[in-house]
Amino acid sequence: MKSPAHANRKGATLRVAAVQMTFASSIEANLAKIESFARRAARRKADVVLFPEAATTGYACDFAGLKPAAIREALQQASAVARANSIHLLIGSPVFKGRRLANCLVHFDREGRARHCYAKCQLTPSDRSVFTPGNAISLFDIDGVPVTSIICHERRYPELVRLACMAGARIVFHPNAGMDALSVSRKKRGGNDGIATRAFENAVYYVFANSVGPQGGGRWSAGDSKIVAPDMRFLKLADNRTEALILANLDLSKATGKYARESMDHPRFLSATWKKLIREIRAGAKRSCKGFDLPG
Repeated sequence: MKSPAHANRKGATLRVAAVQMTFASSIEANLAKIESFARRAARRKADVVLFPEAATTGYACDFAGLKPAAIREALQQASAVARANSIHLLIGSPVFKGRRLANCLVHFDREGRARHCYAKCQLTPSDRSVFTPGNAISLFDIDGVPVTSIICHERRYPELVRLACMAGARIVFHPNAGMDALSVSRKKRGGNDGIATRAFENAVYYVFANSVGPQGGGRWSAGDSKIVAPDMRFLKLADNRTEALILANLDLSKATGKYARESMDHPRFLSATWKKLIREIRAGAKRSCKGFDLPG
């Protein structure tokens, strides 16, 4: 996937939004929130809006009890929201692949088409009890801009971001759903979580959408949603208490991917291996939606 010409043209921008969301107790109520936030983002001229991990169901859901029909209907409704508002939606949701369930981020384009489905591959112990890990690096485009995604716990695996940026991604979208004790959650503030480093070391933008508030079972999510520039500046930073919609205009000429690209040339003995790997990553990303139960 090559960077499109307009993505590098001086002055080209993409207006992005991230939703900091308190999960509701039902899929229907979460979908109502998704629709409301999407409308707000569209009114504020956003091109794309990112929702947290498992935004359709909430992360404290009984995932093992989910039925394919319920998830299929939820995703169909999300598709309709994208189409009605002519906006790209990136929605965290469990998605079935046959009888197996994956923890995914689904990209719906402005016409409501499901264009990409990234399945979380680095799972937490609780994830492993219900989810099947993915087997691809996320790589897709939004209005011609190459982007990538990781999900929640995967911030601890920087190679997922680095490899995607070497393959051309210039924005990282990261949905999250924190599950901490309240005392830990209250200490999480100010973006001191490594995310700004990921933006800097790859020379890309980073968009982080977290849930906020009680998660059930005494667990909480710390919010702290943010949009970070390639030079580590926080363009927007939400609090750790309330729902929020944050937006920023991304100057794509600043998202050069310089350091990720240069990694492919030196040291020289790795160059051929990197280039072969990047070809495999691009091919795998194109196949990533196959088999998932997504709207047509």
